[in-house]
Amino acid sequence: MHELPQTLVNGLTLGALYGLIAIGYTMVYGIVQLINFAHGEIFMIGGFGALTIYLWLPSDTALALAIPLMLVGGVIASVGVATAAERFAYRPLRGAPRLAPLITAIGLSIALQQVVWAFYPDAKKPRSFPQFEGESFKVLDNLSIQRGDLFLLIAAPLCMFALGMFVSKSRTGRAMQATAQDPDTAKLMGIDTDRIIVMAFAIGGAFAAVAATAHGLKYGQINFEMGFIAGLKAFTAAVLGGIGNIYGAMLGGVVLGLAEALAIRYIEDIPGMHQLGGGAWKDVWAFTLLIVVLLVRPQGLLGERVADRA
Repeated sequence: MHELPQTLVNGLTLGALYGLIAIGYTMVYGIVQLINFAHGEIFMIGGFGALTIYLWLPSDTALALAIPLMLVGGVIASVGVATAAERFAYRPLRGAPRLAPLITAIGLSIALQQVVWAFYPDAKKPRSFPQFEGESFKVLDNLSIQRGDLFLLIAAPLCMFALGMFVSKSRTGRAMQATAQDPDTAKLMGIDTDRIIVMAFAIGGAFAAVAATAHGLKYGQINFEMGFIAGLKAFTAAVLGGIGNIYGAMLGGVVLGLAEALAIRYIEDIPGMHQLGGGAWKDVWAFTLLIVVLLVRPQGLLGERVADRA
């Protein structure tokens, strides 16, 4: 029990990371009912975009000054790739059977990995990412927080609440809700649904870039394969919280992160469960949680916000 506060904070920061990526899944699926399995690679590209900006800066640039510029670089890279994917890969398949865009998303995911590898020939090796000086600071005797985690704990709720206010209060946000409910009727009412869909992809890409920068600050490295598992976990978080629900995506991420952290720390202490604990089993427990939640509450913790379409 002495280690419980630290375990909970670790799970909370991991969950915030999953939640930021999951919002991209839930935005796109909520509007066009597309599972964008390339979103994990958009997250990865945001990390490399942020790193590229950092490498261009003078070596004596303070990290506090570099982070806003890195975020801008990461957002430009992620949003550019996300909107290009919507325009050239997904839009031509909008009226096709659902299996076609799903297969396209998987192919695009692999292609984006190879593109990054081509630009960074040593991308298979983890690339060093800048970190704050001083790994962590103490809050309590049994609780310390990494400085990179603090950035994540601040950025994740700010991004989530800002997006929630944008969607619920702004004219564009209401247009997004109308498009998600019935795109044909929304178009008849004068809404440019193509622009709304592009915005959904762009917002998801921007959030993925913030998450990628936070990931780099937290772990001190990135690599071209980091988007695959992170994307699967984020999609799991979106389903857990209720697909199409912005707050549900973040809640699902937090629940998933806490479940992983608690399982890693405490499962091995249960008699007869020693071999099922530790970090090697964290993915197993994450997807086990997904199965249990879907069996008990198929619509997710906060419920789906997706319109039925024929």
